[in-house]
Amino acid sequence: MRFAAIADIHGNILALEAVIADIRAQGIDDIVNLGDMVSGPLEARRTLEALMALDAVHVRGNHDRYLIDRPPQKMGAWDAPAYQQLERHHLDWIRQLPATRIFHDQVFLCHATPASDEVYWLETVQPDGSVVMASREAIEQAAIGIGQSLILCAHSHLPRAFRLSDGRMVVNPGSVGCPGYRDEVPFPHVMQTGTPDACYAVIERRAERWQVGFRHVPYDHDAMAKLARQRGSTWAQVLATGWVG
Repeated sequence: MRFAAIADIHGNILALEAVIADIRAQGIDDIVNLGDMVSGPLEARRTLEALMALDAVHVRGNHDRYLIDRPPQKMGAWDAPAYQQLERHHLDWIRQLPATRIFHDQVFLCHATPASDEVYWLETVQPDGSVVMASREAIEQAAIGIGQSLILCAHSHLPRAFRLSDGRMVVNPGSVGCPGYRDEVPFPHVMQTGTPDACYAVIERRAERWQVGFRHVPYDHDAMAKLARQRGSTWAQVLATGWVG
């Protein structure tokens, strides 16, 4: 069993196209998408239409949910620009996506944690804003009740793998289209990867063990940074460099 895991595309169509090309070049057919597909200042419509046409297994992220669970005037700075690009059939497609699902009986899919689409699983934010790996106890606690041997999450945009004490593995494939951001919850902090490349993971099961390869795919990130700049977005810096600033 060999497949690709993508997540946190955030409307970056050029990054998505580069990642799909890289996946196909490796002869991989199966793709799972862990959500947060279009919110941001980039190409929401083009990105969602590409995903709707893609033969993949999708779950809904928190920013996908924000596009369908509140009126436009209550949407945040990431979601309102995306919403303006979408039509009813796009939103209807998002509505039918589940928050979690099982892939080939062996893989549990969620956006953040099984219980919440807004909580980091493998990282924790300290009161001073520093981001550190979550404690073993906290990571293990969130996995209670999941029978699958592989658990996929996203949300933090940071590629990471953690093997639980019982042998199960939790993997975050990183972000396809948004290599960093600022947030205020639970404390003001910055997430950044330090590379403008599009990130995803290739996952394979061999000899009853899961193997994970994180891939960083170059693409025309300067074009996306230019688009963000034209739209007056603070995303330009991180798209160009991988650093929030």
